[in-house]
Amino acid sequence: MDEPLTIEGGCPLRGKVRISGAKNASLVIMAASVMIQGETVLENVPRIRDVEVMCGILQSVGVKVAWQEDNSLSITVPDDIGIETPYELAKKLRASNLLLGSLLARKGQARVCLPGGCNIGSRPMDLHMKGLSALGADVKLEHGFVEARAGDNLFGNRIYLDFPSVGATENIMMFAALTPGQTYIENAAKEPEIVDLANFLNAAGARIRGAGTDLIRIEGVKELTGVRYTVIPDRIEAGTFMAAAVATRGDVLVENVIPTHLYSIMAKLQETGAVIEQVDGGIRVVGPEEVKPVDVKTLPYPGFPTDMQSQMVSVLATAKGTSMVVENVFENRFQMVDEIKRMGAKVKVEGHTAIVEGVPALCGARVKATDLRAGAALAIAGLVAQGITEIENAYYIYRGYENFKDKLANLGARVW
Repeated sequence: MDEPLTIEGGCPLRGKVRISGAKNASLVIMAASVMIQGETVLENVPRIRDVEVMCGILQSVGVKVAWQEDNSLSITVPDDIGIETPYELAKKLRASNLLLGSLLARKGQARVCLPGGCNIGSRPMDLHMKGLSALGADVKLEHGFVEARAGDNLFGNRIYLDFPSVGATENIMMFAALTPGQTYIENAAKEPEIVDLANFLNAAGARIRGAGTDLIRIEGVKELTGVRYTVIPDRIEAGTFMAAAVATRGDVLVENVIPTHLYSIMAKLQETGAVIEQVDGGIRVVGPEEVKPVDVKTLPYPGFPTDMQSQMVSVLATAKGTSMVVENVFENRFQMVDEIKRMGAKVKVEGHTAIVEGVPALCGARVKATDLRAGAALAIAGLVAQGITEIENAYYIYRGYENFKDKLANLGARVW
């Protein structure tokens, strides 16, 4: 078992932090690389646990994956790759289900284990299956696997998603990119990671328009060819360090970011009284002397991201007044509340709403990360708290944050 992450609180964060490549964009682009003839080279991919698991899944089906000296990731796909993802690896990673669309497009069939990852709520595969079926694939769920076969009669189609699911949008985009005819995805997810996937596929020869809007148009092509591509920065990592700067009343320059991806996060942090300005090289965040209470509602992009909800609870735990945080995306996102209450926070959960009554100070305690973002949120609470906080299950944090401990230490945190 991993050692806990230990933090001695009370130090305002100061200095610069460089944001790594986006976890969720890297994982789907790695999955999409299966569709490409020749070598794909990906730059700005973070060396995190989820990426290493995805490397393992790709290697298990016969894909050649190697880190280069310049820290880029080389992916080469032979013709005779397998079609089944292994349970032992897939259970560790939600994004393993993204090989459904890419393997189906490349090999004409796929057998993808129902995925694992963080237990933050129900994330069913029905929209993925509905979309692929609409393009002529035969898709069924049996014995814990989604099995798909392309068949002889593939065709572009108009697909309406009941919910703007990121994973379903991505799987349908990948399969449609190599499916003859025109495909339209209506009520598509708009996340920046969707745009990054479209840009990557287009660089390889796909014809995709409208990514980032709720209507994506895809004209199928016969093949995709190797490309060198740079992954976007991670907006959730950026938001996490911005939240930590506010919570600790610090002064941090967050470098290597795309500001438009962070507007909803910036708006809510500004409401707390923080001063946030775009400067050359990034976004400067100066925390207020006194955090003001704020009401937050999570929504699909461009709304406030569910992946930043736990971190906001930590920011608001020492606000002067009462805040309300409404979770509209995943029903289990409040698991970290019981842990932050061990540190003296006053939080009451009623259904999908957390009522956060600010306290003058948090105190260090032994706590346990329940998922990736809960781990990051508890780290923020530990930075603010008086005394020492030990976070067990810290491996959750390393699933999604590259060099997390070192980045905090470089900002003046006492962490080991």
